[in-house]
Amino acid sequence: MSVSLNKPSLSLYLAAPRGFCAGVDRAIKIVEMALEKWGAPVYVRHEIVHNKFVVDGLRAKGAVFVAELDECPDDRPVIFSAHGVPKSVPAAAQAREMIFVDATCPLVSKVHIEAERHHERGLQMVMIGHEGHPETVGTMGQLPAGEVLLVETADDVADLNVRDPEKLAFITQTTLSVDDTAEIVLALQARFPDIVGPHKEDICYATTNRQEAVKAMAPKADAMLVVGAPNSSNSKRLVEVGRKAGCSYAQLVQRSSDIDWRALEGIRSIGITAGASAPEVLIREVIDAFKDRFDVTEEVIETAVENVEFKVPRVLRVPG
Repeated sequence: MSVSLNKPSLSLYLAAPRGFCAGVDRAIKIVEMALEKWGAPVYVRHEIVHNKFVVDGLRAKGAVFVAELDECPDDRPVIFSAHGVPKSVPAAAQAREMIFVDATCPLVSKVHIEAERHHERGLQMVMIGHEGHPETVGTMGQLPAGEVLLVETADDVADLNVRDPEKLAFITQTTLSVDDTAEIVLALQARFPDIVGPHKEDICYATTNRQEAVKAMAPKADAMLVVGAPNSSNSKRLVEVGRKAGCSYAQLVQRSSDIDWRALEGIRSIGITAGASAPEVLIREVIDAFKDRFDVTEEVIETAVENVEFKVPRVLRVPG
């Protein structure tokens, strides 16, 4: 009892919204329903979402995660991850007469459709995104080679070699920093005044909402932790947004075991949030770790309420 009485006080700010978004929730359900419908093993091309805890849990149920379609047998179902895939991937699956389910987030699919429509109008695409990220690879793979040019920073805009400066459109990865992307868009519009933008911003509602919650929380906190995976774009952006919003110590952790307690010595307040592919159980694990060491006063910093839900594909719906 005396140990708990001597715990230092800590104000814990919890961002809302945080954690799972509708696209991630849908993708995980698709894998679980596929296992229920077809039994194990079910193959998944790439991590269904960028979170080790989630992937390990699905693996334990019978999901087999592979890097490429070539690693999948013809006679077992395969699921494409929430990040989306190039057109060549479902085409190859069809050619092999495989059962496949596309778990691409509908908001990523929206960007794919947008790119195709611009292409049909004869416009060359500029994509704002991170090179090599599965979503960027999938989106660029919707159009023929050379039709999508990638920029990662505002400085990259000056080096763009376009076919016709009057026939351009831009699209973006859905998980980028809102503020950084706005800076790149301004650079594109300055160099190419006729460039066509999306009808509605490509950065998804969940990415935007989580960043806004961090901006509201960061100035209040001595330190901030983002629960998420190191290969999760939206999680890494939350760390960057937190630092820019005034919290000098902002770090990414996958689990409570990753917390650097020595770096947090003497803090009186902590902000906690999570990327869109981090489950609430991991967030609670981190909160409990602080409650073990501090006398915690918990406060939710809510900047938006989310009630988005995406339907799963018909092929997975069991009649009755």
